[in-house]
Amino acid sequence: MNPFEKSAIGNTGVEVTRLGLGGAPLSGMVLAGGLYGGSAYDEAVRLTRRAYEHGIRYFDTAPHYGEGRSEVRMGGALADFPRDSFVISTKVGRVLNPRNGDASVATPEGLPNLEVAFDLSRDGILRSVEESLERLGTDHVEIIYLHDPDVEDLEDESNESAFPTMIELRDQGVVKAIGCGMNIWDMPARFVRRFDLDIILLAGRYTLLDHSALPEFLPLCEERNVKIAVGGPYNSGILARDLDGPVSFNYHPAPQDLVEQARRLKAVCDRHGTDLKAAALQFVLAHPAVATVIPGAQTVEELDENVRMASADIPADLWAELRSEGLIPESAPTP
Repeated sequence: MNPFEKSAIGNTGVEVTRLGLGGAPLSGMVLAGGLYGGSAYDEAVRLTRRAYEHGIRYFDTAPHYGEGRSEVRMGGALADFPRDSFVISTKVGRVLNPRNGDASVATPEGLPNLEVAFDLSRDGILRSVEESLERLGTDHVEIIYLHDPDVEDLEDESNESAFPTMIELRDQGVVKAIGCGMNIWDMPARFVRRFDLDIILLAGRYTLLDHSALPEFLPLCEERNVKIAVGGPYNSGILARDLDGPVSFNYHPAPQDLVEQARRLKAVCDRHGTDLKAAALQFVLAHPAVATVIPGAQTVEELDENVRMASADIPADLWAELRSEGLIPESAPTP
């Protein structure tokens, strides 16, 4: 497949490359008890520039990623490229406040010592967008996602203030597309039914290993012309790392039954001369609701590998064997 082919997000005028870059590791975040690390400053900048040089034109970030570090690093890395040549998404619903009132500089980026707080009010959404633009060094972003309202059960606030404000920003032309980003599919489904959304960042719930969004959520998005950006296509590590060592699933140490399932997936891939990571990326992109997949990368080498994996030739017999082994659903589209 061509990972640099572009996919339209409804009638918003936004087009994203099939392969994008997820910005969480750019921030130096460490998740899953240390099983998932992040990039140092210089590597994050090199990595982002290298993604653009490859042909990636969709970059996702968030204030939450490293308390602003991901946005600053990504924005700085992209500053020398024509702004109309790429798409940026960031997130709202969390704001950054000085930690314990301490505004002293704490990072190489010149950021103060910040901490994250949920704020789904109208003022919080507007403040989040304004401060993200400042950190990114740009006058606009194309896409904003409401970030993880499920973490603190903020569905009511999402309905009453967050989405109405985001719709207002889209109507005003401040952004072109809106949606939400979460690690679950049922709350986004309720939002899709209630609001006119454009794109959902779905992390980890439609992958080669986890098909839970396939029966209900993806058909709903097709019906409503809502596109999907698949985050966490490796399920936070289990589909990308040595399965004989510790691996993570959903940002926690992977349970043994999923490790065994991943080993079965890898065994089929090995028989067909295919890397498990290539199958993981290309499987999700085969679904018509999926516009893009946005794996993160901690190093330039990992980024280069993601590009190779997304471009690799995969024999049709591999998908047939995965079906016959019951490792992917009969109804799941494949390349």
